[in-house]
Amino acid sequence: MKTSRIFTLGIATIALSLGVSCGNASNTTSKESTSNAPTTASAAVASDAQGTFARMSFDKVEHDFGTIAAGTPQETVFTFKNIGDAPLLITNARSSCGCTVPDYPRNTPIAPGETGELLVKFNGTGINQVTKTITLTTNTKAGTETLRITAFVQPESATAFDSPLKK
Repeated sequence: MKTSRIFTLGIATIALSLGVSCGNASNTTSKESTSNAPTTASAAVASDAQGTFARMSFDKVEHDFGTIAAGTPQETVFTFKNIGDAPLLITNARSSCGCTVPDYPRNTPIAPGETGELLVKFNGTGINQVTKTITLTTNTKAGTETLRITAFVQPESATAFDSPLKK
């Protein structure tokens, strides 16, 4: 019993000392880094340690494709700028539906003042008014940014609805 307590105490001491030394090492590395392309971890540590964050400004947060024929693929580009004080990282982009595919600069640091693009492809499925959201996971203060696309999708064949009913 006494041996297991000493063993547990020893493991806890080692884990604590490793955690402290690793934490200090990563802070030192991020502050001393001279690379213009910091890694995801060092950029996050640097922004947290300094209390600064990346901030995104978009040319638009919603795009309306208007009226489209069903099954007609559409594309739009959302242009953004990092208006914050830390490098911007987009670690994930997901859409509310598989019919919408975002293409983004994965884990590529965007320096303060720099711009980037997010291409959104919509395959034109759905009927009538459709709205899809794209959620970006970022290192901004909020942690996520949301974009939207909309379209009115005309059915492929409306002939059954266009002819009058027979009496």
